[in-house]
Amino acid sequence: MATTNPWKQFSSLLPKSSRVIGTVSSHNANGTSTLTLRNGSTFTAKGQEVPVNSKALVEGGVVVRQVPTLPLFTSGV
Repeated sequence: MATTNPWKQFSSLLPKSSRVIGTVSSHNANGTSTLTLRNGSTFTAKGQEVPVNSKALVEGGVVVRQVPTLPLFTSGV
């Protein structure tokens, strides 16, 4: 049966785990990768499917796939 609670309906549309895009800076011996975010912080995620110096999509702490490197544009407005 479908719920009529608007909050539950809305929250069901959101992803269940966090997503982040970072640059793979290294592959580690334990099967993980170290990634660097745009702000310079680093973190470790499971998987080594994406080559070093490439952008990777990380979902729930796992490297999912390679993503294209797109230019970053910030507006002064």
